[in-house]
Amino acid sequence: MDTLPSNRRLFLQALAASPLALAMGPAWAAPRPVTVVTSYPDAVIARFEAAFEAAYPEYRLNVIWRMPHDALPYLRQPGQNNVDVYWSASPRNFNSLKAEGAWQPLGIPLDGLPTVLGKTPIGDPEGYFTATELAGYGFAVNPARLGALQVAPPADWQALADPRLAGAIALPIPARVGFAPVMVDIVLQAYGWERGWALWSEIAGLSRLVDRGATFVGDEVAQGRCAVGLSIDFFVASAIANGAPIDFRYPGHGGINPGQIAITRSAPNPEGARAFARFILSRPAQALLCHPDIRKLPARPEAYALAPAGYHDPFAAAAGGAYDYDGERGRGRLALVAHLFEACLIQPHAEVTELWARLHKLEARSGRRDDLRRRLGAVPCNEAEADRGELRALFKDRVEGDDFQSLPQVQTWREQAAQVRRALAAELQEAGV
Repeated sequence: MDTLPSNRRLFLQALAASPLALAMGPAWAAPRPVTVVTSYPDAVIARFEAAFEAAYPEYRLNVIWRMPHDALPYLRQPGQNNVDVYWSASPRNFNSLKAEGAWQPLGIPLDGLPTVLGKTPIGDPEGYFTATELAGYGFAVNPARLGALQVAPPADWQALADPRLAGAIALPIPARVGFAPVMVDIVLQAYGWERGWALWSEIAGLSRLVDRGATFVGDEVAQGRCAVGLSIDFFVASAIANGAPIDFRYPGHGGINPGQIAITRSAPNPEGARAFARFILSRPAQALLCHPDIRKLPARPEAYALAPAGYHDPFAAAAGGAYDYDGERGRGRLALVAHLFEACLIQPHAEVTELWARLHKLEARSGRRDDLRRRLGAVPCNEAEADRGELRALFKDRVEGDDFQSLPQVQTWREQAAQVRRALAAELQEAGV
């Protein structure tokens, strides 16, 4: 499970005969291992591996699969476990390991590779790592289910606050699903802290919760249990490639999670590591990201000229303001945001759902009630507090899945939100709903 199974070699040899590999391949030489730690699935790795080994037959990849939470301790072991390259989608890992001195400079030309997309850093300005591909946040949609609900495909986040979508939105739990805290913060930045939180409160009240296992969002939508799922494009791409009757829509206010590459400080084969990084960033390999079985967004802007018609170009979208999310600003508060969401919207999800259903019923009868909406969507922590260093420090080392209940600050948030819910429940009952 950790390293490349030997029986995959026949498949790799077949892929090595692809036009990309043949176009780039020099004469054969005795292979030296290049050890790569990655979280990318086999469907992605196999194609790049075959093409790389055909282009550089003097090297052979030794692939070790580690999800981001496992890769971090693995790369902190003595000698970095003899790993040459880390290639994955985990900005937190790349930045943390850089701060620990775990990388050496890439040492290859990076011409034509931006370090920023919109307001989000995607590469290291000092050249220790750079983006190889980009993943965009957005909506997996089931057109048939949306049609049955008479709801148009959502163009942006506020379109999800539609009572007709009650129970038909798949929402990943931010404190338990690694990509979801950024998703929450995208909305908080795009609409403002208070307005963004109120929008999340209403969306949460219309949603079904999805725990660990990000592909489950796509499953919920593909199988028709939900009409919309909040996700990252690459989690949905494989379902689409396998014929699932779903689409992916990028919102007007988006965010990017970059996949990046770095060479370890202790790399046993730094020359092979640089060859692999140079290959992954090359124009032909970047164009391969658009293959129907991969469906990723290249980090090299000119690769989009070779993409299929209608393929999402985040660089073009960023020019229109679609990627103004400030990843640097958000990074320090992501854990805080995730635990705030958990305390106020996830743990009491049944109550939140019921209150929004009752409010929607009241509004259908007597018109919009902004006073009740304001209180139900209130956040018990203002943005200035969330951006305070001392409060952020409480959550600094708390990643998804950690026990947050013991923190006094979280208990305070939980009780404040509960008081609001109790008061609103009483008022809605008096109003006859």
